[in-house]
Amino acid sequence: MKLESLRVELRPRSPWEAVELGTALVRRNAAAIWIPWLLVVVPVFVAVNLGALAAGRIWIAWLAMWWLKPLFDRIPLFVLSRAVFGETPTTRQTLAAQRGWGWRAMRGHLLWRRISLTRALMLPVDLLEGADGGRLRERRRVLGSGVGGQAMLLTLVCVLFVVALSLSMLSLALLFVPWEFLSESVRAAWSLLTVQPPPWAQFTLHAVVWIATSAIEPFYVGAGFGLYLNRRTRIEAWDVEIALRRMRTRLATTATALLLVAGMWSLLPLPSQAAAPQAHAAQDEAPARQRPRAEDAAARSGAETARIGEIFGDAYVDDPGFDKAVEQAYRDPLLRPKRTQSHWQARKRERQAPPSMLPFPALAKVVAFIGEFGLWLLLLALLAVLAATAKRWLPWLRGGVLVREPPAPVEVADATLPDVLPEDIAAAARRLWREGRPRRALALLYRASVEAMAARAAVTLVPGATESECLRASRRMPEPQDRDAFARVVRVWQYAAYAQRLPDEGEFDRLLDTLAQRFGWAR
Repeated sequence: MKLESLRVELRPRSPWEAVELGTALVRRNAAAIWIPWLLVVVPVFVAVNLGALAAGRIWIAWLAMWWLKPLFDRIPLFVLSRAVFGETPTTRQTLAAQRGWGWRAMRGHLLWRRISLTRALMLPVDLLEGADGGRLRERRRVLGSGVGGQAMLLTLVCVLFVVALSLSMLSLALLFVPWEFLSESVRAAWSLLTVQPPPWAQFTLHAVVWIATSAIEPFYVGAGFGLYLNRRTRIEAWDVEIALRRMRTRLATTATALLLVAGMWSLLPLPSQAAAPQAHAAQDEAPARQRPRAEDAAARSGAETARIGEIFGDAYVDDPGFDKAVEQAYRDPLLRPKRTQSHWQARKRERQAPPSMLPFPALAKVVAFIGEFGLWLLLLALLAVLAATAKRWLPWLRGGVLVREPPAPVEVADATLPDVLPEDIAAAARRLWREGRPRRALALLYRASVEAMAARAAVTLVPGATESECLRASRRMPEPQDRDAFARVVRVWQYAAYAQRLPDEGEFDRLLDTLAQRFGWAR
């Protein structure tokens, strides 16, 4: 493994910092991850769902897609394990690798390890290290110790994110429903999904869940990969190894340059060797004043020869960066052993000095009295207020404790009507109102209004149509006054039928006049 080619800064991190590192890697390589992910997952999803729908068992598709998630997790892990070394694979390379990469480790992840909550952390161990048998179990134990709880919590958080995204996409459709029809739409959607849902509804619900899963699952795998990198950094001191390797590379480069310079210098003739024959030939003829210059040249050449011998004779390289790197490495707290010592020591209790006297002793006594008896004073004040306002709340309290008789049950049969409406609807409603049967009168008005509305709007209502369905159908009436009159009678009927709120006689007369005028009833 070429650790020096890593494109991330390796240092001991906390587990949640390591999770953030993994998610950052996923964001940086988003295109390289999600394009092959969709190219693999979408065809499998469609094929599995079509087979389950053909068999009439949609739960098979849910179980199969959930069970195959470890196979799909190989895609983001393959991309991240290469991209972290600066070699981001292409889509073709990623798809080609899925045919044979990591299948041996998938046996455990698809069988006895499928329900493991630490899959994101253990996938890199199984797929990237190539260990098997007892060595694999030992590696899983070592790498999982200390971060197993964080790995389980990561799984739970990602599951909650999938649930939140799925519910958000399902509730997004309700934003396009008008507010007055929202409750009915929610009930209809719930019954559609729970009471014998059609195949298209089951397929749509499964697609929504897997859209959310496809958005979260690569981040789940990337977070586990970040935990894996951080765990190996702490155990194997990857950061120290990278620093030493870089230091060795820098020193090797410096030594090579020094050797080249020294070799080129050795090929040149030394000044002492070039000047020696001339010095001996002209020694007799040269004046005495030139002899010191030759001696100085010989001394300089000897000094240079000594320096070259020192360079080649001693392997020490005086590099300031080496000392700095060594000092920085020794400052690493992981290289220094730590020891915790504890011992018991008697605690010396210091005597508190008595409080100084307040400047106003009388005021201090008043404050102390209020602090000591303040609750009692507050209770006395509350009792005084209750006694002063007893005339207002005492009758209400007496009426509240009295046993009241339950109201008489509402006779539903009072609102039933014959199948054929009378010819004079207004007169019949007035007669029922005077006979003391107001609910029957309002039921007659509502039923007659519904038939008149259906005739004017040219619609056919289903048997048992609700008030909301009748209101929606009334929008097809051409006259706005007719629509207002029908909405008014529906509202009065709902108050009477469901809230037991009957109109007074004047309101009933005005409603009857309006309906008779708009719908042409004879009075």
